[in-house]
Amino acid sequence: MNSRIKCMIIDDDELDRLVLQHHIRQYDNIEIIGSFDSAEKAVPYLEFPIDLLICEAKLPGMSGIEFRKLAYKIPACVFVSAHPDLAAEAFVIDALDFVTKPLHAPRFHHSIEKAFNFFEMKEKCDCFDALLGENCIRIKENGSTSQVRLTDILYLEALKDYTRLVTHEKKHCVLDSLGNLLHKSFFDSFIRIHRSYAVPRHFIRSKSSSEIELIHQIKLPIGRTYKESLSFLDP
Repeated sequence: MNSRIKCMIIDDDELDRLVLQHHIRQYDNIEIIGSFDSAEKAVPYLEFPIDLLICEAKLPGMSGIEFRKLAYKIPACVFVSAHPDLAAEAFVIDALDFVTKPLHAPRFHHSIEKAFNFFEMKEKCDCFDALLGENCIRIKENGSTSQVRLTDILYLEALKDYTRLVTHEKKHCVLDSLGNLLHKSFFDSFIRIHRSYAVPRHFIRSKSSSEIELIHQIKLPIGRTYKESLSFLDP
């Protein structure tokens, strides 16, 4: 990796914060830009560029889970928590890792290595370099650059830290979560139908109780929690 990783720590336990700082300072390419005892104190710092959030999942006031939802622009988040019951909820919001307390150095090192791998891939595979005109985006992948018309994208498919952009001719893989992509203004015409899928509204041809049919007879499942958002298709 060529650049330093800017890191933010949030933990209401002072000793746990000091332990995290001790471990992180062993890595020359990680810079701690803030260490806070509450999520509320960290909110103003979201205006600054931050690469990695290391956070307790359960905090007084605003929880670490809630803060992560607010801080969705931070590319990577590792929860270091005394509450393992929150791990499933953390991974739903695209946590890179969930480490349980008490913190053990080998386990934390493994988590930081995951972060390094994530940022290395991110440097090699920037999702969107620029908008090209009104309806076209440039995607970098595998050392080459492709231009993709937004109107050619049939659907988006979540693949953990990646998202697959499926067109009629090719599948493009980009290093960004589906949730993050749907926050970008040029995907305003897409609607999420499942944890793993989002589709352009204008490509929907029919809907049953369990699936959506798009153009080209493409059929995708409807997630239970997304049925209400598709009620506009009901007769």
